[in-house]
Amino acid sequence: MANETSKVEVLLPQLGETVEEGTITRWFKKPGEYVMVDEVLYEVSTEKVDSEVPSPISGTISEIKVGEGDTVDVGTVLLIIEKELSEDDVAETQPDSESDSSVQADKEVASVSDQVQDQNQKDVPIKRSSNSTDGLLVVSPLVRKLIRESELDPSSIFGTGVGGRITRRDVLAVIDSRSREDVLIPSNDPPAPTKKFRPQADSGGNLPFSNIRRRTAEHMLMSVATSPHALTVMEVDYENVDTVRNKRKKEWKESAGSSLTYLPFVMRAVIDALEDWPCLNASVVGDGLQLHENVNIGIAVDLDHEGLIVPVIKQAGGIRLEALAKLVSELARKARNRQLSADDVHGGTFTISNNGSFGTHTTAAIINQPQVGVLSTDGVTRRPVVVADKFGNESIAIHSVGHLALAWDHRAFDGGYAAGFLRQIKESLETRNWDSEF
Repeated sequence: MANETSKVEVLLPQLGETVEEGTITRWFKKPGEYVMVDEVLYEVSTEKVDSEVPSPISGTISEIKVGEGDTVDVGTVLLIIEKELSEDDVAETQPDSESDSSVQADKEVASVSDQVQDQNQKDVPIKRSSNSTDGLLVVSPLVRKLIRESELDPSSIFGTGVGGRITRRDVLAVIDSRSREDVLIPSNDPPAPTKKFRPQADSGGNLPFSNIRRRTAEHMLMSVATSPHALTVMEVDYENVDTVRNKRKKEWKESAGSSLTYLPFVMRAVIDALEDWPCLNASVVGDGLQLHENVNIGIAVDLDHEGLIVPVIKQAGGIRLEALAKLVSELARKARNRQLSADDVHGGTFTISNNGSFGTHTTAAIINQPQVGVLSTDGVTRRPVVVADKFGNESIAIHSVGHLALAWDHRAFDGGYAAGFLRQIKESLETRNWDSEF
């Protein structure tokens, strides 16, 4: 007897609270091909973010209803997948008549946000560690084996699959992050070879802008036209930070799988300073400033020179350095793998741009509207500085030194206010007891 199947309509999901439509930019599967649950199905672009969306179920694609380049509303049927029913499925859905059976099979509907699990996967539950609130997390035997062979802790892996399931792609992303640095986070470690960007131009040398490139250009042009940009730069001695980094970097690398960089230290100092300089955690509205109650820090992430995206850490006030470092690492991973949702890049109140790993000296960044300031963390280098002991005696020492460059909206405040904000960040980095943050 042939296995029974049901036709499942896959809808364009709600990609964020304010997102009403999306453009299908690429299909990874064709009609007639089989797709596994959590396997990347298509790429969708919104005005906020480009995302790769996984399949909610396993099955054979029978029809694709929306072409590449088409823009459709949330809830639109994108494709139809024929899902093979297990014996349990057939028993549970067996109707009273043959007529009802036909209707039942044709009208079964699922969206990406539904908690759909492929019955053929025979998923295995993994118990989260005690610091998790998720309890049992179901993963497939293949993923469970990969986690075990890679000696990973399931509770440290962010699941992007249906219902928060850990997918094979999530595990591979963690493994990959162990072997490389975040490309835009400044470090005094020897820089890795720069990845060359090889644009795919046509025979005439024309290189069309990608969707994310067009959106970036539009936003930056609007920002320059909107805000009178000014720039204030301050030199920072990172030796106090380096003392803690060098003490903890080996242990951090082993436990977190990534390097302990300067960025979370800068972020922690910025968050505290924004509470004391509230006009920088604000937006220009009408003829005045709207001061934001929460500090939502955006971190600019480069997508292998193909575009720029700014994921946001919401309600960052009070988050300790150790937690900030882990959040930054996770957001960077999601950005590189195009797993950010529209909500991940929405609601920022202040932005930090990181070009230091390329050895930059001073970067005049463009403000991310409607914010009023963006801070660039530039390269940190070892060089001679003048230091004084507790008796005031001066000498020459080799320290880690770099610049912090603040681009700010001159409508919101003046140079003295910007300088005071930077000075507080500088003093915090140079004098704070950072060991207490761990």
